[in-house]
Formats: sequence, C-alpha cells, structure tokens
Amino acid sequence: MAGTEDFFDHIVKGYSTKGDYINMGAAMLNGEAVKDAFVKIPLKTLNRHGLIAGATGTGKTKTLQVLAENLSDKGIPVMLMDLKGDLSGLAQPSPGHAKIDERHAKIGFPFEASSFPVEILSLSEQDGVKLRATVSEFGPVLLSRILDLSDTQSGIVSVVFKYCDDQKMPLLDLKDFKKVLQYATGAGKADFTKEYGRISTSSTGAILRKIIELEQQGAELFFGEKSFDVNDLTRINEEGKGYINILRLTDIQDRPKLFSTFMLSLLAEIYDTFPEQGDSDKPELILFIDEAHLIFKEASKALLDQIESIVKLIRSKGIGLYFVTQNPTDVPNDVLSQLGLKVQHALRAFTARDRKAIKLTAENYPESEYYDTKEVLTSLGIGEALISALDEKGRPTPLAATLLRAPMSRMDVLTKKELAEVIDSSSLVKKYGEVIDRESAYEILNEKIEKAEKLAEKEKNKPAARKTSSRASTRQNPVIKVLTSATFIRGVLGVLKKVMR
Repeated sequence: MAGTEDFFDHIVKGYSTKGDYINMGAAMLNGEAVKDAFVKIPLKTLNRHGLIAGATGTGKTKTLQVLAENLSDKGIPVMLMDLKGDLSGLAQPSPGHAKIDERHAKIGFPFEASSFPVEILSLSEQDGVKLRATVSEFGPVLLSRILDLSDTQSGIVSVVFKYCDDQKMPLLDLKDFKKVLQYATGAGKADFTKEYGRISTSSTGAILRKIIELEQQGAELFFGEKSFDVNDLTRINEEGKGYINILRLTDIQDRPKLFSTFMLSLLAEIYDTFPEQGDSDKPELILFIDEAHLIFKEASKALLDQIESIVKLIRSKGIGLYFVTQNPTDVPNDVLSQLGLKVQHALRAFTARDRKAIKLTAENYPESEYYDTKEVLTSLGIGEALISALDEKGRPTPLAATLLRAPMSRMDVLTKKELAEVIDSSSLVKKYGEVIDRESAYEILNEKIEKAEKLAEKEKNKPAARKTSSRASTRQNPVIKVLTSATFIRGVLGVLKKVMR
C-alpha cells in the first residue's frame, strides 16, 4: 500500500500544472490504474511536438482522437491526416458503452459524450475542401528538393522562376512549368541563352521526367488555383471549439510522393504565414501526421533536411507537429530528439529485429524506479500507453504507464449521408470548390510561339523582289548586244585606222 501511495504522490507532483491542460487518463502501477493519479499534459508545451507510436491494433488512432477532441474543446484548431478513413466519427457524439463507463470509473472522472466541429479536406477527387497550391508558391528551392534534383538541375529551376518573374508570367500549375522548360530549349532558346546562359536539353529532359513521375501520383490535382489559405485551418466555431480539419487520404496511400509534397508545402506555407509567437499559454494549431513513415521512407536526403529544419523552427510560430507511426525507429533521430510528448503503445517482440527495436525504444524514455520499461512495452493492453511529456518549465515528466480515457466522439466512421451533410454545410467547400485556370505561363508562351511562327511563315511566303543587272539588260536588248560585241568593235577600229592613214 505504501508503494501505491508513494507512486500516487510521484505522479501528482510530476504532472501538476498551473495553467490549463489535457487529462490523458490515470497512471498505472503493477498493471492497475491508480484512481485520480491523472496524467496531465500542459497546453503550454504542446507546441514542442510529439509522437504516438505502437503496434497495429494497440489504440494509436483512438489516442489521436482523444488528443484532437480535447484540443478542440480548449479552443485549439487541429489538422489530422486520415490515411485509413476512420476519423470522421469526430463529427458525431459517442453512443456510450458500459465498458467506457467502467474505464472512466477506474480513472476517476465521469465520461461525457460530445461531437466536434469538423471540416473534411481533400487532395484528390474525393468530396471535401480542395487543397491546392501554385508552383510559384512552392518556389525553386522547395520544388527542387521535392523533385530530388541535382545542383545543376536546381540551378535551371531557379533560372526558370527568374525568367517567369522577369516576363511577368505566372507559374500556376505543372503544365506551366513544363511549358517554360520546353520553351527554354526550343523556340525561346536564343532568348534564354542571351539573358541567362545556355541550358542543356539533357538537364531539362531529366527535370521533365521527374515532373511526369509526380504527375503520375496525381499532383496535377494539387497544383493550381484557388490556393488554399492556411489561416482557414485556425477557425473557431461559435461555441469556442477549434475546428478539426480532417484530410482524407484513403485513395493516395500508394502515392507517398504526393503526400510528402503536400506536407512540405503546407508546413512551409504555415511557417512563412504565421507570426512569431514564442512561448504562449496554448498553441495556435496542432497537426497530426498519421502513418508518418510514408514521409520519411520515400524522402531524399535533401527532403529530410528540409523536414528537420521545419520541425526545429515551426514551434516558435505556435505550431505543434505530432507523428503517428508503428515504431519510433520510423522517425529519424534528428526529428525524434525534437519531440516533447511521447505516447508509446505496446510493441510486439516476434523477431530478433523486434526485440532490438524494443530495446532502442526503451532507451528513449526516462528511467523509472516503478517500471521495467522494456517489460512494460510488451505487456501494455489496448488503450494503455507509456507517456512522457514536458512540464510547464520544459522538464521531462515522470514516465507513466497510463490507462487512457475514451474518446468523447464516435469511434467509427460517418455514414455516407452524415458525411455528405458535413460537406454540404461547409463554407470552405464553396470557397475552394471552383477551379480557376487564368492566363499563365502556358497560355502566354503558346501565344508568343504562335505569333513567331506566323511571322516566319509570312516572311517565307513574301514574293522575291525582281533583280535587274547590266548583263540581264544586254540579253534583253539586241541593239546594245550588237554595239558592244567584239566583232563590231574590231570593225569600228579598222575603219578608224584607215581614216588615220
């Protein structure tokens, strides 16, 4: 009993907060929840990023749901990447269940069902708010990194952007960008060479192949207008709840290039747009990136460097990034070291590789006199997790095996009718529903090439001017021909010779 009391005091002291917080559940000792030993995450440190990890079926998605709905309750907007399509239930209250009531009785507070304001976003042809960005908004550096270009190819991309800026040609979609590349080594080769130097056709060919690879993953749906305004992610409803923006990615699971392209552009746009906030009482926006291994697995070295830089810098804007994946080793060490909150569900040790991963994972957590971390990692049940966070002063909190609270919203997807109602009632769907295809680089260059071709054809078909020469005139005038002939001249000279004698 003394051990339980000491443990209770240890948790209460380690998770005490002066400001507002999210209650994740109750800490466990020897596999049993200790009532009222609440594991509380301060809102003040939620912009220090986080990780939700664990084997399939251990409750990662429900933990994400709990965090999202509690953030919304506190007036903090959220964006979720929904690759499996099972998060739309946030728009409807939980129907409740006896097991949920039993769980909350062990934790120490009653269960309350609730729904939350939800916005459905889409990168593809699925219904929802269409997310788009122009090529110009990407800029040459980010676009080059996404395409994984060499230094020489990146230089050409910079030249293309400079040319379009100088010529007042908007680069809106990939069609525009491809057209300028083709023009640089075709009809406009002379212009480019004169102003910007010679551009190699082999280099532009390589860049075009990279763009086609991106297009095959559906990127043409993402590049274009109307560009999405990231400030629309930070809306609060009339009840003071933050909107939960759910990006449905169920149809692009096999297109990681498109997913990572979108993520980088979104983070870069947020970083450029949001003002510096520093330390505040709560974050401006929290983003959850489900199946995070899809970003890191397919990323080039340049792309990883870009992600690491953004993770380090974006928290000063009041933005928190939370990666959801099966194993912490899916996340690069330089990113993992930046994550303040770690929620680790159970890991399974089926192979030697699994056991090695468990050992490495255990070493990422603070030591505890109450737990053998490696043993706990393999014995946690569904809806249980090891939690380590940062307190309000930025210090690690005690390691706590936690019986997690249940989601207040429905733990299931919306029906087609319910989903249609959410989408139909959205003001953002109307705002971004129209596809705009204004005059841009593609149309301007086509017009320029067409004019040049018409001018060349006109010059070609122009009748040649008639030339006259003394030789031609001699042939045409028989009198002149006779007078200038050698025979006639010799005759005249003969006559003159006789006269002189």
